[in-house]
Amino acid sequence: MLQTNRERITVALRAQDPVSRAGVSSQLRARPEVKVVDWGEGDTPQVVVVVLDVVDEDALRVLRQVQRTSTARGVLVTTHIDEQQLVNAAECGFVGVLRRSEATPDRLVQVIGSVVKGEGRVPPDLLGNLLEQVGRLQGQVLAPHGLNFTGLSAREIEVLRLVAEGYDTADIAVKLSYSERTIKNVLHAVMSRLNLRNRSHAVAYALRQGLI
Repeated sequence: MLQTNRERITVALRAQDPVSRAGVSSQLRARPEVKVVDWGEGDTPQVVVVVLDVVDEDALRVLRQVQRTSTARGVLVTTHIDEQQLVNAAECGFVGVLRRSEATPDRLVQVIGSVVKGEGRVPPDLLGNLLEQVGRLQGQVLAPHGLNFTGLSAREIEVLRLVAEGYDTADIAVKLSYSERTIKNVLHAVMSRLNLRNRSHAVAYALRQGLI
């Protein structure tokens, strides 16, 4: 059944050259699932598709500019990309990545649909290599220092969990067999490192990260 305009995903395009932009635009305009809109005009699109040859510094400047000036979720279509470039793109909010050789109209619409729902889509071979690197980083670099990818140690997570349960500093100190000063220092370190305003903000952060 043909989707209504309200249900269609609004998509804006950015490209390094007009030929690439025209090609992707013609693919998407024929699809009932999406509605192509002009970048920078009218309402903010739900998704922005950026078409690049390589993810070099010039390309990253484009991705960062998109991130700074829009709330749209990002899809990157590129000719060449490796694991580090994938991480760089993700840091700019682009969690949907397609190689040009794989960017058929069906596949592109699938990735756009996933990204608008908050899901990530990247080439499987890159994902496998990236997960291997993540495992090594966790095991060899973070774990020996009692850290994980959230930037919080097990002790910090436990303190935040108890704060969320309503315990005050004195009670937490007793439960964890630390001094009150240590508990205060732990909370201060967490808030300073993560730029959190107060204990409530710290608890909210931990909840959003699924830590407690």
